[in-house]
Amino acid sequence: MSTAEQTSASDRQDTRFFGQPWALVHVFGVEMWERFSFYGMQGILLIYLYFSVTEGGLGLPQAVAGGIVGAYGGSVYLSTILGAWIADRMLGSERVLFLSAIVIVAGHVALALLPGFLGVGVGLVLVALGSGGLKANATSVVGTLYSADDTRRDAGFSLFYLGINLGAFLGPILTGILQSTLGFHFGFGLAAIGMTLGLVQYAFGRRGLPDEARRVPNPLPAKRYPLVAIIAVAAVLLIVALVLLGVIKPDNLSTIVIIGTVVAAIAYFAVILSSRRIDATERSRVWGFLPLFVTSVAFWSLYQQQFTVLTVYSDERLDRNIFGFEMPVSWVQSINPVFIIILSGVFAAIWTRLGSRQPSTPVKFALGAMIMGSAFLLFLIFANGAANSTPLLAIVGILLVFTIAELLISPVGLSVTTKLAPTVFHTQMVALFFLSIALGTAISGWLVRFYDPKNEVPYFAILGGIAILVGAGLLLSVKPVLRLMKGVS
Repeated sequence: MSTAEQTSASDRQDTRFFGQPWALVHVFGVEMWERFSFYGMQGILLIYLYFSVTEGGLGLPQAVAGGIVGAYGGSVYLSTILGAWIADRMLGSERVLFLSAIVIVAGHVALALLPGFLGVGVGLVLVALGSGGLKANATSVVGTLYSADDTRRDAGFSLFYLGINLGAFLGPILTGILQSTLGFHFGFGLAAIGMTLGLVQYAFGRRGLPDEARRVPNPLPAKRYPLVAIIAVAAVLLIVALVLLGVIKPDNLSTIVIIGTVVAAIAYFAVILSSRRIDATERSRVWGFLPLFVTSVAFWSLYQQQFTVLTVYSDERLDRNIFGFEMPVSWVQSINPVFIIILSGVFAAIWTRLGSRQPSTPVKFALGAMIMGSAFLLFLIFANGAANSTPLLAIVGILLVFTIAELLISPVGLSVTTKLAPTVFHTQMVALFFLSIALGTAISGWLVRFYDPKNEVPYFAILGGIAILVGAGLLLSVKPVLRLMKGVS
């Protein structure tokens, strides 16, 4: 065994970080601060877009603002394709992660310092590109810390998910305080400071990651680099031209992202499945991933409405009065991370204790979708109520159900994707999972146009019912899906 292999084996036996490899702390940290800045900014983004100019906002219609937020969120996950491709073909996951963190800092600084729509445009584009690159590659780097048969893998991803939600909890609370007292740009500025802290922390700790995290699985020949540069420039010019010609507009952004994501997902599945560089077992596992992908889309199209419909709902329908203090709208988005922080350790302990007896991944996905659909049905209890008529405790209870569903899909999905991924498409398979989130997130923004506070029953009933049916369909198909997954459960 070589020295590098001995070091890697030693790292994987390390249990210094709550039973996990110590190197996990470095990725845990940068992801925590990235989530602090991401959710802190997103917690006030929608209301910034539709609040009136006198309230410090930009005065857009709510449906248009919701579509922009959904399109932006979808673009974040859509850009994981670019980050994953650069990692697999040019730089390796760890280097892309580091560069992406720098781009995110620049995006948040733009939102904080540039005025009006200029700041929104520049800032959201940079944050979307940077977050996309960081997301897929942070997950991929975590996967390199474990061998394929390491039973700590799901627990490790749950702990990683805890770091995500520590940042997601603190971000909306602190940016919300600054937004409501000093103004929106101070809230955006705090998000920039948080991401800068994450970048500094990771810059010092990245050397502790295994060499495998820096490996380029499928290097691009040097002669192809000029072609890549030409395509990149052409793509930017095309997007600029479409904006200037009015083809891409604020009110159709979510639709464009949905179409782009569907095309990208179909293309990615086609490229991977038709590749001669994967064997029959790997190809079967990719087919086994397809029903998980569809279920994930259904789940995220409901879950991500925390940042669209639920934000509007919290602003207009929720009683946010707490002993005479009106809670900022953004604080509602910190409720879910609290439950994640509490329950992620519980779920990690359950999976660890059950070991090989735990439910298979398709069963977890099916239950997650059905529980998410049930959460939407709970809104029917308060449907068509007056302004500020929904009790805060009711939203807390509904978001608890959101959380249980999330813990059955999100960390489990990240884990199974790294196990199902063909060797030469490792990071790009992780990007495929994020594409399901991109599609669901864009759909969540597109759905805002159908939400009518005066007639909520059809909206919550239909969407909740669809999610339950999707989950039930997967539950009935567990055995054939597991056969396709070829030993991965």
